[in-house]
Amino acid sequence: MENQSVKTGAEQRHESETMEIDLVRLGGAVLKKIWIVIISAILCGALSLAGTVFLIAPKYQSSALLYVNNTNNMTQAGMLAGVSYADITASKTLVDSYLVILNSRGTLMDVIEYAQVDRTYGQVRSMLSSSAVNETEIFQVVVTSTDPYEAEAIANAIAEVLPKRIASIIEGSSAKVVDYAVVPSGPSSPSRSRNTILGALVGILLSVGVIVLVELFDITLKEEEDIKRCSRYPILASVADMESSGRRGYYRSNYYGKYRYATKAPTDPAQPRAVIGSGISFAASEAYKLLRTKIQYSFADDQRCRIIAVSSAMSGEGKSVSSVNLANTLAQFGERVLLVDCDLRRPTAAEKMGLKKTPGLTEFLTGSMDLNSLFQLYSSAEEDNKFYVITAGSCPPNPVELLSSRKMASLLNSLRGLFDYVILDMPPIGEVSDALVTAKMADGVLIVVRQNYCNSVAFKDALRQFEFVNSRILGIVINCAQSRMKSKYQDSHYAQAAERNNKLRNEAKSDKAGEAGSANGRRKI
Repeated sequence: MENQSVKTGAEQRHESETMEIDLVRLGGAVLKKIWIVIISAILCGALSLAGTVFLIAPKYQSSALLYVNNTNNMTQAGMLAGVSYADITASKTLVDSYLVILNSRGTLMDVIEYAQVDRTYGQVRSMLSSSAVNETEIFQVVVTSTDPYEAEAIANAIAEVLPKRIASIIEGSSAKVVDYAVVPSGPSSPSRSRNTILGALVGILLSVGVIVLVELFDITLKEEEDIKRCSRYPILASVADMESSGRRGYYRSNYYGKYRYATKAPTDPAQPRAVIGSGISFAASEAYKLLRTKIQYSFADDQRCRIIAVSSAMSGEGKSVSSVNLANTLAQFGERVLLVDCDLRRPTAAEKMGLKKTPGLTEFLTGSMDLNSLFQLYSSAEEDNKFYVITAGSCPPNPVELLSSRKMASLLNSLRGLFDYVILDMPPIGEVSDALVTAKMADGVLIVVRQNYCNSVAFKDALRQFEFVNSRILGIVINCAQSRMKSKYQDSHYAQAAERNNKLRNEAKSDKAGEAGSANGRRKI
């Protein structure tokens, strides 16, 4: 029982922490879209003001005051001694009776005739409101109308007709006019300022409510905390924007194929954007170096070769970009690295590195090519490192059968004796089952999650599928992580990278010019 109570308390603390995180997340979502709240408040306030001015007719109020007098209870001695407390109490009691008489059909018909207004009994009855003034023997009659002169005429008609009506019904009682009605100087309703403020408040409440509802039902993984709540595996790296310009915000380029936001045109559209090496941003480069270090510590020292599979829950999350850059950073340490594109349905690794698409893995698994014909060497002109690549080759009609074949297992066993690291670029697990059959042959799996793109349902399902086949999940790699600040080290790196790229481009242009000159000379000869 004691352990059960402790467990219950821990669960309660976890629930309160989750609630606090959710409230902070909701508050942050509202603050991020505060401009929507402001615009909604302005629009609703303006609409309320416009409706008040143009759609609602102004109403005017005119009032008359009457005094209740109970002469039946006043004796000659009482008149000489003054009005007693009992007389005042009796007069207050008579106020309710007078109000009933006021609202009677006979009284109001006399009022209509006296005021000479074209109204029915029901209309005049709806225009009246009457009550005692601060629980005294004085009561007030208020008439509300869209015509100020009509309101004044009806109120004064009541002041003239009601005392006579009361005297004819209740013996010994009377009502005297304290104050006659006057023509109102301005409308009593509607209040433009009040309606404008209420409209703005309604706009604020509606916009905040919509933002909160959208945030509650939005299952997109937006922050690291969202990923941590969905997974028990560590986050190995958070890769920022791949563009070397260092622009902040959501990822808007086409490195990853699919995107949800509008693309932003590059500074130089004619220049291809780099996805590997020194052409990427400083923050992304450092993130991949950190990933390399953590992967090296994830395996035992006596292991001969490490086969690492890279996959994602959805397509377009950047698992191919992560595979290419992971292979490149591992090769920087002098490791023998091989990248194998196992995405036989939509391969992209060869295009990203500028290599030949065929022959590749498909040709080997179908028996049309031998292993030695598959290797392509990738080397960067800007960096002194290189690694080998086996592209996917042609797209086969049966990729699952090929990847789950004995020949694929035999290929991986052969590669263990040739390389220190083998990186498998696998298809997304949430769309096809190809990744599962290959993940069982790998020593570890990296799952790439694109921030503000992948959702929690697909991410959790991907984890469950890898766990179902007993794959060893090394950790999570976040792509398109939003960089909140840029350090002086990044600034210096950007300057150096820009200077180096300009130098290489100038050298390439001069080489082309020299080749063209030589060709022209040969033609002249």
